[in-house]
Amino acid sequence: MRSVLDSYQGPLVRYATHLTGDLDLARDVVQDTFLRLWKQKRQKVEGHLAQWLFTVCRNRALDLLRKENRMHRMTGTGNLEPASTAPGPAQLLERRETLSRVLLALESLPPRQQEVLRLKFQNGLSYREIAATVGISVSNVGYLIHIAVKKVRAELEQHSEPAVTASRKDR
Repeated sequence: MRSVLDSYQGPLVRYATHLTGDLDLARDVVQDTFLRLWKQKRQKVEGHLAQWLFTVCRNRALDLLRKENRMHRMTGTGNLEPASTAPGPAQLLERRETLSRVLLALESLPPRQQEVLRLKFQNGLSYREIAATVGISVSNVGYLIHIAVKKVRAELEQHSEPAVTASRKDR
C-alpha cells in the first residue's frame, strides 16, 4: 500500500486539483480515494490499479463538486516541466515561456479535451484506461487527443510565427 501511495499520490492530487480547482479539496478527494482502495479487495483492482484509482478519484471529485454546487474552471496549475540537471538561466527562461504558452493553449481547449490530455501526458494512462476513467469509448479518447494536440500545436505555431518573422526582418 505504501508503494501505491508513493507512486500515485502526486499524480492523483494534480488530477483532482484540475477537476476541482481547489488544492485542499483535491487532497481530500485523494485521501478518500486511498481509503476506498484500502477497503477494496485486492482482486478487484489487480491488473488495472491506475485506471481504478483515477476513476474513483474522478468520480469522487465530481460528486463533491455536484454536492457543493461549486464548478471551477480547470486551470493549468500542475507542473508539466520535466526535471533537469542544472539548466542555465537562458534555458530556464525559455522553458518557462514555453510552458506558459503550452498551458495557455491547453486552457483554451474544452474541458473534456483538457482532461484526456492531462490523463495521457501528465499521468501516463493508456487510451483504454482514460476511456474507462472518463466514461467514453477508446476511439473517442483517440479522437479527442488528436484534435486537442492539433489545436495546441496550431496555437503554439501561431504565437511563434511573429518572432520568426521579426527575426528575419532584422537580418
